[in-house]
Amino acid sequence: MHKFKIQALRDAFEAAAQDVKGVECWSARELQKLLGYKEWRKFENTIHKAEEACENSAERVAAHFVGVDKTSAMPRGGEKIIKDYLLSRYACYLVAQNGDSRKEEIAFAQSYFALQTRKQELLEERIKIAERVTALKELEESAGTLKNTVLQTGIDEAGFHEIIEAGDKELFNMSNADLRAKMNIPQGRDIEDFLPKITLAAKNFSNLITEANIHQKSLNKQEDISEEHRQANRSIRNTLKENNIQPEDLPIEEDIKESKKKLGE
Repeated sequence: MHKFKIQALRDAFEAAAQDVKGVECWSARELQKLLGYKEWRKFENTIHKAEEACENSAERVAAHFVGVDKTSAMPRGGEKIIKDYLLSRYACYLVAQNGDSRKEEIAFAQSYFALQTRKQELLEERIKIAERVTALKELEESAGTLKNTVLQTGIDEAGFHEIIEAGDKELFNMSNADLRAKMNIPQGRDIEDFLPKITLAAKNFSNLITEANIHQKSLNKQEDISEEHRQANRSIRNTLKENNIQPEDLPIEEDIKESKKKLGE
């Protein structure tokens, strides 16, 4: 396809896009013209095939294909109500995939919507990675603050690590050594570098609870602080279990070092 035709089609597809309550979508009637369909009946059959494909992909059809009515002027005056759909970008992609790719317009649309959908997926993936990296940073900050609080009571660094490990054992229902073996985490690497966001957040919250209670209850003995940290983690584990989440059974995530590279850190 000539580059000028590609540019013209790209401009046409982008000009037809609508913003409905912050969601980018296309009118099926407009898309019919862009894809070179002369008859609405045939194009609507393609839409129905796309709806089936959407359902088979475990996506909610109603979120991507929204039926709407619109008015159309009659040749001799007056108006009639005609059927239309508002189609999400993903819906447009599925419609194009169910069209005749021998037609230039459809061949273009298949690539156009596929690439744009992929961009959305990449954006969502990047946001997910950024949220996990942020969760780890917050955990590191709360761990640092808790450590300073514990050391100020006269407990040494070895005692602090014993407190943390006691809390982890309550959260994961196993020792760090057993957890490391179960998750197959490389020696020399922190377990936290492979935990999902929700587990990082759980550990962060337990640190915040323990630190607050050290001050509130004026705790200064290792056994008391250790029990406080165990209780905080025990409570959080129970909350997770009530929501059918077992921290030790969650799959490990990508090495956080690789994730940071994707963010350019």
